[in-house]
Amino acid sequence: MSTQDIIKPIDVLRKAPAVLKKLPKMAYGLALGSSTNPTKVGGLGWALEKATKANPYGSALLYKDTQLNYLQFNQWVNRIAHYFLAQGLKKGDVVAIFIENRPELLAAVGGLAKIGVTCALLNTSQTGKVLTHSFNLVKPKMAIVGDELVNAFNDVRADLVVGADKTYWFADTDTLKDAGAAPANFRNLALEIQNSPSYNPPTTSQVYYSDGLFYIYTSGTTGMPKAAIFSHGRWMKAYGIFGSVMDLNHSDIMYVTLPFYHATAMAVCYGAILYGGAGVAMRRKFSAREFWDDIRKYNASAIGYVGELCRYLMEVPAKPEDKAHRVRKMVGNGMRANIWTPFKQRFGVEEVYELYGSSEGNIGFNNIFNFDNTVGFCPLPYAIVKYDKENDKPVRDANGFMVKAAKGEAGLLIGKITERTPFDGYTDPAKNESCILKDVFEKGDRYFNTGDLVRDIGFRHAQFVDRLGDTFRWKGENVSTTEVENLMCSYPALAEAVVYGVEIPNTNGRAGMAAITPHEGMTIDYSGLLEHLRKEMPAYAIPVFLRLQQKMETTGTFKYQKNNLKKDSFDINATHGEPLFVWLPGTNSYQAITPEIWENIHKGTYRF
Repeated sequence: MSTQDIIKPIDVLRKAPAVLKKLPKMAYGLALGSSTNPTKVGGLGWALEKATKANPYGSALLYKDTQLNYLQFNQWVNRIAHYFLAQGLKKGDVVAIFIENRPELLAAVGGLAKIGVTCALLNTSQTGKVLTHSFNLVKPKMAIVGDELVNAFNDVRADLVVGADKTYWFADTDTLKDAGAAPANFRNLALEIQNSPSYNPPTTSQVYYSDGLFYIYTSGTTGMPKAAIFSHGRWMKAYGIFGSVMDLNHSDIMYVTLPFYHATAMAVCYGAILYGGAGVAMRRKFSAREFWDDIRKYNASAIGYVGELCRYLMEVPAKPEDKAHRVRKMVGNGMRANIWTPFKQRFGVEEVYELYGSSEGNIGFNNIFNFDNTVGFCPLPYAIVKYDKENDKPVRDANGFMVKAAKGEAGLLIGKITERTPFDGYTDPAKNESCILKDVFEKGDRYFNTGDLVRDIGFRHAQFVDRLGDTFRWKGENVSTTEVENLMCSYPALAEAVVYGVEIPNTNGRAGMAAITPHEGMTIDYSGLLEHLRKEMPAYAIPVFLRLQQKMETTGTFKYQKNNLKKDSFDINATHGEPLFVWLPGTNSYQAITPEIWENIHKGTYRF
């Protein structure tokens, strides 16, 4: 950490005028988001209706050649709401949504939100056992599937807890113009809603802050994905806080290529958009080379980001038109310090609203003062405590209480659980308890364990350092090592697999690496292993590196020695002659790491 990152009183004073201009809006936004009244009316459907009333003919949604104003989009959403009300869905029911980034996803979520139905936002990268687990975990009454994901859905359909008469389909087209023909065992939702009313349903005013809005899936620290509950009230926090801070208006368009099954897009970006009555320009999947062309096509003025996205944009050769756009604001997370200033300078972005939060957490940070190299400011009750990495637990003093880390020192971030900062948690109560720290600074207090190391840089600002435990972050996604280990060991030739994250030069986050041991007398087919992993898990979860071991190193209590493995990483000079393999971009098999390949990895030759 640079000493320049420490925030001093004079720094805050310099930023104060810009913040003061927004103060009335921020006060209103904070009041909206911090209400503890569980029966207060609000949420995504309420926000959409408010934006429609304020800006009926302004741009609401842009995607490819589709352009919808707020009136058109809200009427579409209303038809979906009325249709499912007629099908008997009611507040508290769950519907699984399995659609990639496109207008039909937002329309489905909006329609169900207006009647208080909770949407299970399935990760569109999931397949096989992981998809089955995520789907059945929340016991959905119905499912809505995009045609682009029908094959993945049908592969596991026999194991899913939903009938064919409750499974709906959207064509991979502009379904307002072309409903398409549904495949067998699916109901065509675009056709079914055509005769439904388009006025606002009365149920919108019966959806409260305490009602469930959606489930977002998180790897957590161990095991298969967990479904984190996201209430309408929690969404209103993002709506009020990020909406007032971003300060978008009716002429603004935010370009979002982040997956809308994650909270950064669905809560932070979309919340800020609806707050300002601005428009959202969506793209199915991120493309570094077409990013700024899309920005110009949609005349976007803001973007949603994760750090990896920014790194990819910086890797594209500089062009004279890099600043030929009207983007001045961006909101997201994971911006690395080494590209923060170069990114702003190259692309002419003035305001970076970096944030910190998690789908299941109870606190968040936002860079409302627009400082560099910080996840921002948090007005909520939190602490940063000393952490013992060797024993993998917080440090406690002689009285059994935790010890706060000094300014500039990395420590574990914990959020106090209060009425104002509740822990909504997961669907499994046992998993909830494992995330809660008790008797932290006094008897009876309770804190949520974020599992993240951060450092205090002054004035309630923090700087992200790293993740702890059995989860690492790669490609903007959290990867559970336990989950990957279990799926790897379902490959017949593997007896053991130990998974951990390692850093690759010139990339964000940590790539997966696995130490593997074959069954006695068996050899590993490395192309077959990769083919198996591609079927069983998303690409971001597949280990990039392998280390072949004849015997795993364990502790006296039979725990794998991950610390030593992490330290050795994929260094051919540190792995004691054990064979190392890599999955290079664009290839279909793991291959041995030669000195030449190892050198090229460190040069940044390969685009992982």
